[in-house]
Amino acid sequence: MPVPSRIFTTAIRNGEIRKLGTCIFHSHNRNLCCSLPPHSLKTLHALLKTASPMTLGSGRSIKDNPLWYIKTQSYRTTSQQYYNLTPPQVNSILKANEYRFKVPEFDGKNVSSILGFDSSQLPANAPIEDRRSVATCLQTRGMLFGVFDGHAGCACAQAVSERLFYYIAVSLLPHKTLLEVENAVENGRAILPILQWHKHPNDYFSKEASKLYFNSLRTYWQELIDLNTGEHPDTQEALINAFKRLDNDISLEAQVGDPNSFLNYWVLRVAFSGSTACVAHIDGADIQVANTGDSRAVLGVQEEDGSWTAVTLSNDHNAQNEDEIKRIRSQHPKNEEKTVVKQDRLLGLLMPFRAFGDVKFKWSIELQKMVLESGPDQLNENEHTKFIPPNYHTPPYLTAKPEVIHHSLRPQDKFLVLGTDGLWETMHRQEVVRVVGEYLTGVHLQQPISVGGYKVTLGQMQGLLMERKARSSSVFEDQNAATHLIRHAVGNNEFGVVDHERLCKMLSLPEELARMYRDDITIIVVQFNSHVIGAQSNPGGGE
Repeated sequence: MPVPSRIFTTAIRNGEIRKLGTCIFHSHNRNLCCSLPPHSLKTLHALLKTASPMTLGSGRSIKDNPLWYIKTQSYRTTSQQYYNLTPPQVNSILKANEYRFKVPEFDGKNVSSILGFDSSQLPANAPIEDRRSVATCLQTRGMLFGVFDGHAGCACAQAVSERLFYYIAVSLLPHKTLLEVENAVENGRAILPILQWHKHPNDYFSKEASKLYFNSLRTYWQELIDLNTGEHPDTQEALINAFKRLDNDISLEAQVGDPNSFLNYWVLRVAFSGSTACVAHIDGADIQVANTGDSRAVLGVQEEDGSWTAVTLSNDHNAQNEDEIKRIRSQHPKNEEKTVVKQDRLLGLLMPFRAFGDVKFKWSIELQKMVLESGPDQLNENEHTKFIPPNYHTPPYLTAKPEVIHHSLRPQDKFLVLGTDGLWETMHRQEVVRVVGEYLTGVHLQQPISVGGYKVTLGQMQGLLMERKARSSSVFEDQNAATHLIRHAVGNNEFGVVDHERLCKMLSLPEELARMYRDDITIIVVQFNSHVIGAQSNPGGGE
């Protein structure tokens, strides 16, 4: 989150731990103060000549920012040590967090419209602030896919990635099943499994908070039982209610606190950090995408001529969305019109206009002070949590209510890409769909090389052809569509071709510099079964 804070880091050099000098710079979605070791300076200067840094909210690059300065220090090491990654080392980094799952065509109840999914992550922050989740709904139909982009730490994204799907699944349960679940809990019997998770080993659950999370979820389904309308839950309404209720529980848990000191600190960390969420519920030919924030869902459509078209199934909730600016301004007095959105950020600070957590943009000043005063010392010592946003007069300024978009799948709809904004900052949605589409159909090695209007020499063209030849070798072959997309997002040159030298440089950046050039990237690619979708959309066989 973009609020001033000072972070001191230490480095080990010649066996000694010492505190480093500090620098300040604006990154893409927050102001950060960090320390740069001497060897990083030369790395940075080299990269300023060879790589394109992330742009600031104003459209300027980091290099052009007058607030960006570095305390110069002498250095002895060279930048070359960061660049000489071998292809197997590059692959090891890119594939470290990849996961693939093939969906059974028939699960005993229904024929699935989903062939399977690939997912992968590439950190820029340390630790990574993105999260991902995939699960099959066991008591209702369909699957859930979600990417979550945290800010001001990973706590909120972690909590939302663990909890949101349970709230959605409960919201979709018929009244009879809710009663069965509650009776089982009341009588100490085993509960019907609600979700089947599909997780990478690195995607963990917080065991310490599981009881707290379960109690909050149980209170929610008890209220749903009491509010029984006798109607089958509407999917869009269930998604909206689940998002709003989870965010409300995150806020309430932080206000109430917990006698366990660890949990008390944890729920406050979750509430004071934040997370966007982009979730797709896919049931047969129906896709419902619920989005809060600036992650994105894009559909890959194959046209009759074999070309690829991108269809966006979510809207970004940020300053580039005029409807969002109008919505926020309409919810606050006229005299706040110029301050509620300032420098393309909410109150001049937060880039996403919708998010979970972020109670600093939701609670009254009095409530914030009361919770902090009674909270643990670690929280009071954190400058970020004590900071009150400027022009903070009529909270809440932020909501977790999602915007839900429905789409009916057609045979030409081949896949869905869910990605955090780290992907969309580096690649246009049309390029994302083209790269994935050509990868899935295996035609990326047969397409003529496009130079996009650039004048190229014969030597440059030979280099592009050599790159293609290298990519066709087994050492560069990706077995995961999401990993393949990350390779392009990080390593593409101006011709849309992966440049191994550039890829090495970007992957070998020290932690202190990586976040200046890119964000965490999390991607899920869901592949559809066109034959099943065609049969479902035309059950009569055309008669």
